[in-house]
Amino acid sequence: MIKCLILEDEKAAQKVLRNFVEKTPFLVCSGVYESGLQIAPDELKEIDILFLDIQLPELNGLSFLKTLNHAPKIIVTTAFPNYAVEAFEEAVVDYLLKPFSYERFFKSVSRVSNILALQNQKKEKNIFVYADKTFYNVQIDDILFLKSEVDYVCLVTKNKEYLILDSLKNWKEKLSDHNFVQVHRSFIVSIGKIDKVIGNQIYIGKTKIPIGKHYKEDFLKLLK
Repeated sequence: MIKCLILEDEKAAQKVLRNFVEKTPFLVCSGVYESGLQIAPDELKEIDILFLDIQLPELNGLSFLKTLNHAPKIIVTTAFPNYAVEAFEEAVVDYLLKPFSYERFFKSVSRVSNILALQNQKKEKNIFVYADKTFYNVQIDDILFLKSEVDYVCLVTKNKEYLILDSLKNWKEKLSDHNFVQVHRSFIVSIGKIDKVIGNQIYIGKTKIPIGKHYKEDFLKLLK
């Protein structure tokens, strides 16, 4: 199922969107809000689509969108055509002008469904690494962190370490779709494997990993 949120302050428009979502077999509505300030950041992380009105109280829809570090797929729903260029500059998936038909709505959400399906296909669950003259099949979910070792990268899992002749930059690209983040010029960590963060130290199990000063601001924004 594809989870969505509705950010819309007009009751009639909320009702239309709710009805359209309920008619669509692969959609489920996780909530309806009248202001972006009411939505908890953690809730946004759990959804796939945000139906976003532009004329909203306190903070308009596009201004709210610009505050998001990791936005879901955005479908704008508005009565105002003059914001379209600005909206597409923010990489929205579609721009629906009210009043729109169910057929137009379905075309839009189907487009998102196809995008998500392609993204899921690209997310490999395992990766082969070459170390000690051997190819090892490593589950990406088992990787805790990677550390740069001069001309090598040390890839650390819960049960084994692999010393690979490669660069940390290459591994950052390889893992870009898998919830990893660079926190130091010598370290990339799996966000899901972090136990705690204290000061400038990340703790993964018994390992302490430093947070570089040039990476700290973006890292803390990601956590928040």
